[in-house]
Amino acid sequence: MADDHSAGEPLLQNLTDAQNENPPRSAFATVLVKWVFGIAMWLILGFWVVVFFLFPSDAGTEFLESWTSATTGSLYGTTGSYFLLCSGPILIITFLAISSLTVDGKKELQLKTTSRYPRIRLRTFPILVGGPFGVVSAAEFIGICLFAVFTIWALYAYTMQNLNVLSELSLSSEGKWILMLILTGLRFGSIGLYCLAFLFLPISRGSVLLSIIDVPFEQATRYHIWLGHLTMSLFTLHGLCFVVAWAMEGQLLDEILQWADEGIAVLPGVISLLAGLLMWVTTLPLVRKKNFELFYYTHQLYAVFVIFLALHVGDFIFSIAAGGIFLYVIDRFLRFCQSRRTVDVISATCLPGGSVELVFSKPANLRYTALSFIFLQIRELSWLQWHPFSVSSSPLAGSKHLSVLIKVLGEWTSNLKGKVLHMSGTEGEYGLRSQSRSKITASVEGPYGHEIPYHLTYENLILVAGGSGISPFLAVLSDILHLTNQGKPCLPKNVLLIWAIRKSNELRLLSTLDMVSICPNFSDKLDLEVRVYVTRESHPPLEEGNIGEDISTSVSPLLRGSGMSVLVGTGNRIWSGAYVISSAVGFAVLMALLDIFYINPFNIATWWYKGLLLVGCMIGSAIIFGGPVIYLWHRWEKRAVVAEEADDGEKDDGSQQSEHFKTMQEGVVPKDRPIARTTHYGARPNFEEIFTSVSERWGKVDIGVIVCGPATLQSSVAKQCRSQNLRRGALHPVFHYNSHSFDL
Repeated sequence: MADDHSAGEPLLQNLTDAQNENPPRSAFATVLVKWVFGIAMWLILGFWVVVFFLFPSDAGTEFLESWTSATTGSLYGTTGSYFLLCSGPILIITFLAISSLTVDGKKELQLKTTSRYPRIRLRTFPILVGGPFGVVSAAEFIGICLFAVFTIWALYAYTMQNLNVLSELSLSSEGKWILMLILTGLRFGSIGLYCLAFLFLPISRGSVLLSIIDVPFEQATRYHIWLGHLTMSLFTLHGLCFVVAWAMEGQLLDEILQWADEGIAVLPGVISLLAGLLMWVTTLPLVRKKNFELFYYTHQLYAVFVIFLALHVGDFIFSIAAGGIFLYVIDRFLRFCQSRRTVDVISATCLPGGSVELVFSKPANLRYTALSFIFLQIRELSWLQWHPFSVSSSPLAGSKHLSVLIKVLGEWTSNLKGKVLHMSGTEGEYGLRSQSRSKITASVEGPYGHEIPYHLTYENLILVAGGSGISPFLAVLSDILHLTNQGKPCLPKNVLLIWAIRKSNELRLLSTLDMVSICPNFSDKLDLEVRVYVTRESHPPLEEGNIGEDISTSVSPLLRGSGMSVLVGTGNRIWSGAYVISSAVGFAVLMALLDIFYINPFNIATWWYKGLLLVGCMIGSAIIFGGPVIYLWHRWEKRAVVAEEADDGEKDDGSQQSEHFKTMQEGVVPKDRPIARTTHYGARPNFEEIFTSVSERWGKVDIGVIVCGPATLQSSVAKQCRSQNLRRGALHPVFHYNSHSFDL
């Protein structure tokens, strides 16, 4: 369904519809169809997982032989047989997910009365805390165990097969060691290829698969990291086994440089492994945190890694992992098309405490939630660097703007702040702005994030922020205040905000949220408590409380600048689904044309060349068949924007913008709108004391805990949630841990 309403209106409509006690019959039909699609997706996923678990066994070998003999006679041959078995299931699941989301129209926020029996949920109950995986929920722990069991099982099964092969051969001791190394290397490579089938699924940012299970991209990224470590460990062992075996034979250099037409081409595998190792090393925390640019640039070698892997193993073996890679290719091309649009930064503000606020114009049909985030590229600073930032504006504010708060930490953010100050004609951090007609142009990907505002599903909320982690919670509080002002039932009624900062000059960020203007007398309708912990100062400074200092700001002369695109993120489901399906159909068509007019007539049998053709068809289908859909989508979007502007009539952005945005244009934060809070100097939050107090005070309820901050803060909060849940009594709450921290 086309999203032709403002971002706030669908949510408000959902809140109303959720209270309807007599839904129409069509609603039951929709639920039934979604249920059927859901069951089908789970069954196919189960089949897909079972297939990979069977592969290392003798039964799996027999099944694969039977499957290929039954399907090889088709147009696509052995490649099509392997692709249908190993990559086809994930594509079918994708088509079913698109159909389910299209039938649903949009994910609705179902608000219910408070449960009498709060219960622990697998997705929000932290099991592992502070280990190599960070904070791991019970659901994530099950996934980790499945991959661990699969890897151990596969190694055991393949080892037994290797021993059986060796027992049947009469070789010298050295010959047996060499053969054992070669066979073991092959097995490591096979298991790595099975893991590669899943590796690219979590990093398709606009993936319909992530949307159907409501896992945002920032959370799925860590799954890619875990799988990346496992995959590269297996591929590294794969390469080492062959290097040692060839060295024992005295043919190391000859074998490494070998590029055979029939069978495995070794040199492309060496190139692919080297590219993977470079990416792997730069992902280590010591490298990534100290030199993010090095990590980012070397990670673009994924193209080299994938292409030369296809050259290394050939087309039909590469088909085992091609499904996830193909979904990433079409997602990447769509993001490329979206990021080509330049977006005007209509307001750039240097806030006290070393933060910068950027405001963008957005179309009314752009859907996002208070916990969404965007990827941002500032072309005046770099044409290559993209950085993720949480959205700090609420979709319910009625504004046609989207804003982000950026903490000045590294070189890129420092250059951004310097650019804003230069535009303002300001030498220092604070000062009066000048009338500048300069502007900042940017490219934006997203917004990404949860499909529904899950923070509104809890009547009791604890928000824990560290430093710039306050940014998304400003949008969350704005959401709650807007809906409270509307008198909507079953919204959060008890909210505790805990904010840990280093210096007191960051306190002014809270004053950018005009709570009184959004919801007059909100204290009568909402129990909101704010606790701030200033860790690097032992007492309040003399100027504390003076929130009215001038703020350097620069505003573009075009208040209605070029707006953001809705091609990615939470865009239109029909268009995005049509793009994915057309690309997949195009891939099948291109492969068929190759087989009919080129591969079969000319008897093309070279493995590495056919692997290259397979990758070329994947890329070509996204461009040739998916490109026209993107073009039509873009044209539809432009017409929607024109219609929106026509409906506005005489109303311009100056009259529609929020009070907060107008305040920022004036260059000051209002003095008469303070936020009630308690500030603790020289101390860190004692989460055991805080959670115990809340547990006694709020009683037998579900409490949503959302954390946005560094890893140490996440671990402390998660550990306390786990502790409170494990020792809870019958009259105590259940703490549901949710992380909103994004670390590439």
